Amino acid sequence: MDIEKDNLPDDPELLKKMLTDLAVKYESLDEKYIYLDEKYKTLQRMLFGKKSEKLTEEDENQMRFFNEAEEGAAAPDDPGENSPGETASKTTEVKSYTRTKGGRKPLPEHLHREEIIHDLTDDESACPCCGDDRPVIGEESTEELDIIPPKILVNKHIRKKYGPCSCNDFLEEEIPEIKTAAMPPRLIPQSIVSSGLAAYIVTAKFCDGLPFYRQSKIFTRLDIDISRATLCNWAMAVAEKCSPLVDLMTEEIRSGPLIRMDETTLQVLKEPGRPAESKSYMWVAMGYTAEEKPLILYRYHPTRSGNVPKEFLEGYEGWLQTDGYGGYNRAVEGRNINHVGCFAHARRYFEKAWKLNKKSKVGYKGLDYIKKIYAVENELRGENLKPEIFTEKRKKAVIPILDAFYNWLETQKDSVVPKSKAGEAIRYTLSEWNKLIRYLDHHLLTPDNNLIENVIRPFVIGRKNWLFSNTPRGAEASATLYSLIETAKANGLEPYKYLRYLFDHLPAANTKAELRTLLPGRLS
Repeated sequence: MDIEKDNLPDDPELLKKMLTDLAVKYESLDEKYIYLDEKYKTLQRMLFGKKSEKLTEEDENQMRFFNEAEEGAAAPDDPGENSPGETASKTTEVKSYTRTKGGRKPLPEHLHREEIIHDLTDDESACPCCGDDRPVIGEESTEELDIIPPKILVNKHIRKKYGPCSCNDFLEEEIPEIKTAAMPPRLIPQSIVSSGLAAYIVTAKFCDGLPFYRQSKIFTRLDIDISRATLCNWAMAVAEKCSPLVDLMTEEIRSGPLIRMDETTLQVLKEPGRPAESKSYMWVAMGYTAEEKPLILYRYHPTRSGNVPKEFLEGYEGWLQTDGYGGYNRAVEGRNINHVGCFAHARRYFEKAWKLNKKSKVGYKGLDYIKKIYAVENELRGENLKPEIFTEKRKKAVIPILDAFYNWLETQKDSVVPKSKAGEAIRYTLSEWNKLIRYLDHHLLTPDNNLIENVIRPFVIGRKNWLFSNTPRGAEASATLYSLIETAKANGLEPYKYLRYLFDHLPAANTKAELRTLLPGRLS
């Protein structure tokens, strides 16, 4: 409504209506300004700001300026036994700490030592007075680390041949005249690949993020001609040999007590019926065996459809921890699955509200509540308690924090701009609340889904180096090999040593029982 200040109506009711309309209009404009301002600051932070979500000590101290009134009001007046005219003396407890001595760590004892003796010459060790040798009273040692480029050798398999015996019985029995020693089963028959070479190239790419074209150049420097295409074909052949192991891991995860799931993008150039620039996805699941040994599975799929987790969870009954993506909600509908949320995602919303507006009490207060939840988790995890005791103590310590957090969210939800970052943080946390608090009921569950995100990180780092997969077959091979390597790492196995052992024994494993003995959890 346009208002002419020199021509205002005399009617009080009409004036009141005009002021009400103006208030609504400016309130709407104020909300729009907050939304656009936060959007602008978000873009600025994405381009120029630090990516860490950690609330530093400086941030916490700075926020106390804005919370001074509340903190003062919340502090109880407790003069103790002092008389009204006396001032209670205050003491501050300072936690002691152990200073870590500087210097580099000693080199591992298992490394082979080559001793290089440095001694005086006969003239230098002779006494300048009488000419006799001076006595040796000790020695000083200094260690330096040396490295030799990869040692490459050729395994030359020689199969002995035996001809016919000259006895009469041999000729009469019609026994085959030539008998050759059997060749042990090989990982990739009719190729030059040994189990050691296969383990080396797979570890280099899927553990160390070294693309095959770079590996090919390294081999060229060592005077070995192995093309990138050959390395790709070997990796895919090895992955197909390992697929029965991944099937066993899938069975064990589905029969276990808990699954975490997440997904990340992947580009596959030659997917049938799709442009090269289309987004595909690598889905990741982390579960446990009956002995609570971790299992990690990667699965390639062209889409982010909710049907992917729905199919994977077919027949599963237990706990599922994920982020707030709606596809997981659809996957658990009508199933005996306890769906658990992720406090790290809720924290991310509050962190954005706080970073974009340092005066935001909502952002800081939300972070403070979540920080208290994690403090309890970290403290109890460090005590190595039995599962049932851990779960009981965690509930007792965290439920009061969660109750206070929820009540605070309810009081704040109507006092913030809905489209602001603070409004989004409160809305997300309340909508996910029932899932967020379910982690309390199982000792393997944590407040967040960060364990699965940490498992995805090696794939994301590797993706920065090799950028894309050429074909769906290559993406499926990557999923298989990442599954084996990350499961080996999660069980404390060194990836190259595990893969070499696996590739040595896999060709001779013909039954499920034999394959099961090769799973990383059985060797840790």
